Amino acid sequence: MLENQEQEELTTVRVQDPRLQNEGSWNSYVDYKIFLHTSSKAFTAKTSCVRRRYREFVWLRKQLQKNAGLVPVPELPGKSTFFAGSTDEFIEKRRQGLQQFLEKVVQNVVLLSDSQLHLFLQSQLSVPEIEACVQGQSPLTVTDAILCYAMSNCGWVQEEDARPALVAGAELYSSCAGHVRSCLKPPSRWSDFGMEDNHSDSLDSPTEQPGTK
Repeated sequence: MLENQEQEELTTVRVQDPRLQNEGSWNSYVDYKIFLHTSSKAFTAKTSCVRRRYREFVWLRKQLQKNAGLVPVPELPGKSTFFAGSTDEFIEKRRQGLQQFLEKVVQNVVLLSDSQLHLFLQSQLSVPEIEACVQGQSPLTVTDAILCYAMSNCGWVQEEDARPALVAGAELYSSCAGHVRSCLKPPSRWSDFGMEDNHSDSLDSPTEQPGTK
């Protein structure tokens, strides 16, 4: 019985495909694909795929710790540029660390109850948009935002055995189609919500040049 229950609650999360964005510019950075596949009832979409950068992970961990109280939140890989190795090695070690972070987070019942985590993993909303959605200052609820992304061309739809849920959600998608563009718009400036410059992740690599932070 317990074995069947564990199988029903199986969640797989992978951090993959690091890509350099804005290559050659002063604000270049690396983002990562987060692929999630789950049979857990805690998640709105059973399969999802988004891209996030390191400083968004930094924000997420702070929010999880703020809301979790005394429950410890897993650590993130460090952002030190003093790394004895190539840029590729640095990025790979970071990718592994970010995956280990998420693997531990999604196994924690308390952390899994945080709506910000679900929007981070299953929508491409920017950080200010996630905060607005959770605070009820968005035209969409948390569930609506995730479903809109899942059913958009940008999102990964839910797995085949969850098709009835998608069919039932088709009407929702039509009703919120006018909001999809706002859901998927480029992130606002980090200064809009007080993110300090020292959390910049412009590559965060051994080859980082002065003045890029």
